[in-house]
Amino acid sequence: MNEYQSEQFETFDMVHKLISALSVQEKDRLNAMISDYLAFRKKTADFLEAHFGEVCTLKCYQSRLSACCSRESIITFFADIIINVLVSSEEDIETLLEVLKAPNEGYKCIYLGNQGCLWKIKPIVCEMFLCDSAKEKVFENHPECETIWADLKKQEKRFTWPDRPVLFDMLEEYFLDAGCSSPLMYLHNSPGLLRIKQNAASEKVNKDMN
Repeated sequence: MNEYQSEQFETFDMVHKLISALSVQEKDRLNAMISDYLAFRKKTADFLEAHFGEVCTLKCYQSRLSACCSRESIITFFADIIINVLVSSEEDIETLLEVLKAPNEGYKCIYLGNQGCLWKIKPIVCEMFLCDSAKEKVFENHPECETIWADLKKQEKRFTWPDRPVLFDMLEEYFLDAGCSSPLMYLHNSPGLLRIKQNAASEKVNKDMN
């Protein structure tokens, strides 16, 4: 395994083991936490399938011209992995772990199998990526789709952008409290995201004082 694969493998394995050891009540608690996010992801996936399915299939899987799915080291948040483990079967997780242990000799993302992405709920960065040419092709013929896409991008921030309490931050906190640590905990490790959280906290204090 290279460094990227090792980092991904260790985080998946750690999250999988911790979730497997949780009580039914704690698993239910985590599933309740992610329910709104899963509804958002379904709405987003339905939109993308309806309006970008054919365009992206041509560019990503046939012509190989798109940047989508063509890099091994995609960005995955710690919360992405938690959510994917929660909705995956044991077989799904074992498949991912086996893939991460094997050399990636292709041109593509290591998680891209013959039938598409091996994640049950793919990383949010992947889900919300549309190349410029795909957007131009669809939005030119269906301008209403551009408005819908802009709204979906705003909704994404309700779960990921830490200028308020958000799901991705809460999930990291849950696992930190359980004694876990990972370089993929960007909402607790990234200087930029930490600055956003600090600024939001300062603004709240100032607002409360006024």
